[in-house]
Amino acid sequence: MGGRKGDSAPTVPDGRVVYAIGDIHGEIGKLDRLHAAIRADAERRASPAKIAVYVGDYVDRGPDSAGVIDRLVAESLPGFERVFLMGNHEEFLLQFLSVPDTWGGWLMNGGDATLASYDVDPRGTGLLSADAAGLRAEFAARLPDSHRRFLEGLKHYHIEGDYLFVHAGIRPHRPIAEQSLSDLLWIRDRFLGSDADHGFIVVHGHTPCEQPDVRHNRIDIDTGAVYGGRLTALALEGTGRNFIQA
Repeated sequence: MGGRKGDSAPTVPDGRVVYAIGDIHGEIGKLDRLHAAIRADAERRASPAKIAVYVGDYVDRGPDSAGVIDRLVAESLPGFERVFLMGNHEEFLLQFLSVPDTWGGWLMNGGDATLASYDVDPRGTGLLSADAAGLRAEFAARLPDSHRRFLEGLKHYHIEGDYLFVHAGIRPHRPIAEQSLSDLLWIRDRFLGSDADHGFIVVHGHTPCEQPDVRHNRIDIDTGAVYGGRLTALALEGTGRNFIQA
């Protein structure tokens, strides 16, 4: 499936330092602090190429989804190559923009906080409201074009050397090119409980944990920022790895 050979230590390509950033969920203050810590860390690195990989779930539940997207659209990490992956919450948002009747599922998963951050008031809108199309139209009108382009341009996965970055995980024993989008954005038990060699070390979010969960085949960096935890980045350079938190 991947590029790892035997029991060699996983590595990223020479001359590159990679920062994988966990689920943000509207926590703009933590994102700003983490960006500052990443910039400071990168200044101490010898690698000339600096890459930031965001594993998705930028919106919903937290205080300022619109502000987070603003930060990510802007050059918040000057000189970095930036890779933005799609999370299941971005899928919810995009589905609502195209099919307003999906409002109910999004609401139950924190979409009301995202709407409020764009000054759209969902109060009084029932889950089966006939006005879902009107709510969608109001949200679409308030969503900046740059934000919509950002959301529609999100990638599904990214590879750096022996590491595969994805939002939720992968279905074991299936090549990455054959993975379904549903699994990449939503999978839990079948992936989390697997002891299989995936060919890559899979770096993911989606499933909150108190501290980064490091296994022989995966690393979970969703440390529950929106639930009072810290926002985590995994730094990878050569065979080395360390965590940065805010």
